[in-house]
Amino acid sequence: MTAPIDRPGRLYPVILSGGAGTRLWPLSRALYPKQLLPLQGQASLLQETAGRVTGPDFAQPLVICNDEHRFIVAQQLKERAIEPHALVLEPVGRNTAPAAAIAALMIAAFDPKGLLVLLPSDHVVADVGRFHQALAIAARAARQGHLVAFGIAPDRPETGYGYIKKGTPLSGVEGAMRIERFVEKPDRATAQSYLESGQYVWNGGIFVFAASRYLAELERLQPEMVTACRIAIAKASRDLDFLRLDAEAFARAPSISIDYAVMEHTGEAAMVPVEMGWSDVGSWQALWEITPKDDRGNVVSGDVIAVDVANSYLRADGQLVAVLGLENIVVVATDDALLVAARDKAQDVRLVVEALEKAGRSEHRVPSRVWRPWGFFQTLDVGGRYQVKHISVNPGARLSLQLHHHRAEHWVVVEGTARVTRGDEEILLHENQSTYIPLGVAHRLENPGKVPLSIIEVQSGTYLGEDDIVRLDDLYGRS
Repeated sequence: MTAPIDRPGRLYPVILSGGAGTRLWPLSRALYPKQLLPLQGQASLLQETAGRVTGPDFAQPLVICNDEHRFIVAQQLKERAIEPHALVLEPVGRNTAPAAAIAALMIAAFDPKGLLVLLPSDHVVADVGRFHQALAIAARAARQGHLVAFGIAPDRPETGYGYIKKGTPLSGVEGAMRIERFVEKPDRATAQSYLESGQYVWNGGIFVFAASRYLAELERLQPEMVTACRIAIAKASRDLDFLRLDAEAFARAPSISIDYAVMEHTGEAAMVPVEMGWSDVGSWQALWEITPKDDRGNVVSGDVIAVDVANSYLRADGQLVAVLGLENIVVVATDDALLVAARDKAQDVRLVVEALEKAGRSEHRVPSRVWRPWGFFQTLDVGGRYQVKHISVNPGARLSLQLHHHRAEHWVVVEGTARVTRGDEEILLHENQSTYIPLGVAHRLENPGKVPLSIIEVQSGTYLGEDDIVRLDDLYGRS
């Protein structure tokens, strides 16, 4: 990867977008995790994260994401007019240290003095001004050779976060200090003592360091990781707008966090304490805490009727939810799942996800609306030998030329104009017109118009799985 350098030593945002967000089920699913969701407004957490690091002080962001999320990530950045420096696809999850190594190797190749600003994509920062102030301090410390963490001022004895103990002030950088030690997630009594001492902060998972400095420490502490990442980049391939790391090489990198791999062992660890309205939105309880509430302490979103309800999180996405005479609960309803939980048990939603996985179900992984590079499809009804879907195709987009061995399809246009390839013929369909695709016939759906195309698809046959697709030609490299 090469790029022109207008200002050596710039701030290079590196956004990590690979998590699954199981504790925000049923809204968050493996194929549509929490960083892609608009949890507090119109923008997703990914979009808000990228938006905090745009402007003249920043280079274009480098985004490292899961292969399965690549088209959604690209689309969400496009919606915010954010052009990434690179979209790097991880073939397998390897935690934060290898991801940061990939970014550092890529950036150091054209700007050895470049500073990485490593950002999880699924955090909330309410006070962006204070974030930028802390970032300026961290950058000064990083330019002196330090590896800098953001320490979040704690406001409660939280047992779900790691802690950092403050050290002595950092010479020459007002507002920064050395790190005395990192502490694992404590029990409640220990967390309370940390809060009362004033000597501890939460580890916010945000780091700033020079690409070359991080690589030097990694070469000393985790040389096999650096080797694996170098090979993964050298053997990487271009896939449309994405850089696909070599799977075999990247899989050889140890799966370990930056904290364990480097920060706990380096002699140059520093920290900038900051109060910026930070949350990792790690549970429905956490989302309740940071969201404005009504006069009874409720957070209400969507089509909800609440009668004699207090201190609860109530969310309806797609159906009416009525709650009567309860308090301190979480109710989250999607069109295919309903969660009802005690608010103080919200951290344990992952146990529900684990139960779904053990039962061989799909609701923990796949949402009813599945996004594709051309738009989305949403399952409306499923029977023994039929399935009904709503398909939405973006203006100018088209699906692959494909066929099915086990199902036929009926298409009805409800909005927009469809160009349909069916065998050797091509037809245009307008609203309220339909067509039939026989089993085994090659076909393609396109939207030649300037508004989204919506069709209702009725599938019928002996097998209706998504793996019964033979792609003959595809714009998106999936054939």
